[in-house]
Amino acid sequence: MSTITLSKSDAAGVRTDAVVIGVVKVGGGVALPAGTESLNAAYGGKLVEVLSGLGATGKTGEATLVPGPKPGKSATLIAVGLGEAPDGALKTDDLRTAAGTGVRAAKTTQSVALALPTPDADCVRAVAEGALLGRYSFTAYKSSDASAEEPGNLTVLTDLSRTKEAKAALERAEVTAEAVRQVRDWVNTPPSDLNPADFAAQALKLGKEYGVKVEVMDEKALAKGGYGGILGVGQGSANPPRLIRISYAPKKPVTHLAFVGKGITFDSGGLSLKTATGMVSMKADMAGAAAVIGATVAIARLGLPVQVTTYAAMAENMPSGSAARPSDVLTMYGGKTVEVLNTDAEGRLVLGDALVRASEDQPDLIVDVATLTGACVVALGTKVAGAFANTDSARDRVVDAAVAAGEAMWPLPIPAEMLDKLRSHSKVADLANITGEPWGGALAAAAFLGDFVAEGIDWVHLDVAGPAFNDGGASGYTPTGGTGYAVRTLVELAASAS
Repeated sequence: MSTITLSKSDAAGVRTDAVVIGVVKVGGGVALPAGTESLNAAYGGKLVEVLSGLGATGKTGEATLVPGPKPGKSATLIAVGLGEAPDGALKTDDLRTAAGTGVRAAKTTQSVALALPTPDADCVRAVAEGALLGRYSFTAYKSSDASAEEPGNLTVLTDLSRTKEAKAALERAEVTAEAVRQVRDWVNTPPSDLNPADFAAQALKLGKEYGVKVEVMDEKALAKGGYGGILGVGQGSANPPRLIRISYAPKKPVTHLAFVGKGITFDSGGLSLKTATGMVSMKADMAGAAAVIGATVAIARLGLPVQVTTYAAMAENMPSGSAARPSDVLTMYGGKTVEVLNTDAEGRLVLGDALVRASEDQPDLIVDVATLTGACVVALGTKVAGAFANTDSARDRVVDAAVAAGEAMWPLPIPAEMLDKLRSHSKVADLANITGEPWGGALAAAAFLGDFVAEGIDWVHLDVAGPAFNDGGASGYTPTGGTGYAVRTLVELAASAS
């Protein structure tokens, strides 16, 4: 990962390969925000005219490269759109996006100075996060030696560089960005190299590195403990399942959060087999588990005064002679029985076990993160997660954290009729894992999960099937492939509680 520092250096005189500035969209033209006066002077006071001549519009995500004012001697100028600011205030995520866009427009090996507006520490953090996340690339499986090149350094130019608030903001940006990048790496890793046991081993390694307690239950421990959901999903694979428990317990915590993540390291659909194209991105079906692990480690590294207990339910859903069959009945952890009528509705089964176990820790709030349903993608698209909850206050708390973190999220309901349908659809067990209807799939999945949360505990379910993996091109600070979605929301949730 690139190193990043703060500096009060003037944008026109800083020693760097490229300088990133913002351009604001104003009516039919563009304007320069405060802090670019010296650069404008270097271009003879005509930088707006130069940018307009090159087609700059100020649109969010746009990047315009301008040769330095002194050919061969000065840094390349990268002007990035900040969108409109009708009330004079810029959104922090616009700054995050601008920083990511600017860094991506530069060569990976170039040093980049970011002269974007930073009126407060939150803006400093947004710029730093965007720059670090925008520079991400996954090269572990590239045969060329490009990955061996050292990434250029990043510098955030800000008048706040010497304040304790800005320094704390930079530290949080670095720790959070490192966690997001780790999650992206996990999601992008081929499933042949990241089965449940591999994932558990990496979690144990991280725990030792950062002083976080990590416990792993293997298939024998899961069988002894009665974790029928996790075992049922994983029984068709040669790679046995795991349940990872991570605990961070600072002195005098202000609250106790529990995170639960879906960790299907590859989802073929089991005997309810997916289509060939539907399987291509299913290495990403463990993105929820990756996110909760990454966020927990980041919270611990930042020393936030919040107790966190995390469960990552890991399994590989494969078809074989030993795989779970449609109409099989699983006895979940805690004793509830579930008739499996679709083996491709497996995420809710592993999460059910983990939610019951998380409830036993009696946290103040449980948040589960899962790439759970295609139905949620149909409803909200590929950029927005669905937020479900058993109380409005818990849901609003998590959605507010997502807004502050710059991760798109939208509240969705859990109609009581959905649980009734799950119960009535099985004639032999307590409930079925699907309703048998083609509509409301995301709502039904949420209703299923809610039935495994102990009464009296606030719970929020995040369906991140859309935003956890980007099948399209890179934009802003979001790369192609794994995005690391939900890490920033969970860190913000913990930070806002402290």
